[in-house]
Amino acid sequence: MTIAAPYLTQKNIDHFISEALAEDIGPGDYTSLSAVPNEASSTAILKIKDDGIIAGLDLAMHIFKKVDPKLVIHFFKKDGESVRSGEIAFEVNGNARSILGAERLVLNCMQRMSGVATKTQHLQQLIAHTKTKLLDTRKTSPNSRLIEKWAVLIGGGKNHRFALYDMIMLKDNHVDYAGGISKALQNAKKYLTTNQLDLKIEIETRNLEEVKEVLSTGLADVIMLDNFSLENTRLALELINGSVITEASGNVTENTIVGIAETGVDYISVGALTYSYKSLDLSLKAVV
Repeated sequence: MTIAAPYLTQKNIDHFISEALAEDIGPGDYTSLSAVPNEASSTAILKIKDDGIIAGLDLAMHIFKKVDPKLVIHFFKKDGESVRSGEIAFEVNGNARSILGAERLVLNCMQRMSGVATKTQHLQQLIAHTKTKLLDTRKTSPNSRLIEKWAVLIGGGKNHRFALYDMIMLKDNHVDYAGGISKALQNAKKYLTTNQLDLKIEIETRNLEEVKEVLSTGLADVIMLDNFSLENTRLALELINGSVITEASGNVTENTIVGIAETGVDYISVGALTYSYKSLDLSLKAVV
């Protein structure tokens, strides 16, 4: 499953892997260096021990090749496929020390990515009968945003902004510090014009009066409806009448997401996709 996203560059992937390997291996994997002969060649398989959506196979290939370009990987699954406990995702052949050096990073990434992808697909399927799309947020693990947002895409969701630099997103604190809705929007628009930046402007609203004020300025591209009741969400959508993109956020759970989607909102953002998921149980086992 090939995923295209602006942040999924070879440079960014290499940087992530290099930093992670430096953290894990440091000056050397002394356990493998001391116990496993340098010339030992081996095979290992990735065993799937949970049902769910597999994610991170493409990343695993990058990790193995970064550790040792001579390693050979045979994949039996693709990113985004449904898998069941007992199945095998891939087989890797080559230097035993190299396999052991890559093992933990491959598992750490794939278990988490598969958990995120599984949760994402589950929630997206709940609202598949509506036009609403599922978004992630910036509520990601430090230094792991690349893989977590990648996993959301694999699970069928969509990425919101990647970071603070690729969208203007005026939250409640920005509005309060700026002196109100209109002032925050005017300041943002002026900043973009002055600095010749082509970015979308999204603003969070807390009630219907704030929605009306946003609409009166004509400066927002996206209006976020934060913790709105279903009734007020519908009323807000009537006021907006398709003039801007709409996003619902706050108090979104498995039990509430369907009702929110059925109001007709364009997007629902769910921070829990990347901070409240169950990792898929995977294991890399030597074949002897």
